[in-house]
Amino acid sequence: MRALLWVVGVVAGVLILLGLLLEAVRWLIIIGVVALVIVIVWGVVKGRQAVHHQGRRR
Repeated sequence: MRALLWVVGVVAGVLILLGLLLEAVRWLIIIGVVALVIVIVWGVVKGRQAVHHQGRRR
């Protein structure tokens, strides 16, 4: 009976940790996607500024 309680406790702990880990991974993916979009937009803006400045010099 004691071993069964240990097994149930360990399984419950693993499930709780797995749930927290998956939640954290989901948030990390969301943050990563947002950061990627920001970097892409920033790159496009800087690229347009560089092209615009290069056109002025001529």
